[in-house]
Amino acid sequence: MLLINDPKKTLDFYSRILGMRMLYEAHVPALSCSTFYMGFAKAEDIPKDKAKKLEWWSMLSGCIEFRYKYGTDTDKSFKGYHNGQSDPRGFGHIAVRVPNIDDAVKRFEELGVEFAEKPKQGPAYIKDPDGYWIEICSGGNAVKILSEYGSQLS
Repeated sequence: MLLINDPKKTLDFYSRILGMRMLYEAHVPALSCSTFYMGFAKAEDIPKDKAKKLEWWSMLSGCIEFRYKYGTDTDKSFKGYHNGQSDPRGFGHIAVRVPNIDDAVKRFEELGVEFAEKPKQGPAYIKDPDGYWIEICSGGNAVKILSEYGSQLS
């Protein structure tokens, strides 16, 4: 689960920039939070009926959970969540596989996405609105890296 500051910005980023869809969302005023589950799915596969959607979502093999604690987006003293890229380290990043890194990088540049690292001979790293890093990698590149360093990785 990733804690987010502004759901409008975060949900727009993951849908418009990365192509994910909202799979399920839950709003819990008693706990002053909302939780959003996003992932890769075809629009026609997502049930419209809420009960069927909950059952469908609960059977998915993977998604990203985002939690918004009410008020963080309007609290001027809130400095954001720790993204794991500075001490104390812990969380690193999530990864998304794309068919072609060069095409993805070009698209991200056109959309004004902030890069943490542009690719050299490997993946690119972009930042979401909360500063979390997202590794952008391609299958072919992963195979190349693993075959070059496979004896060292296990």
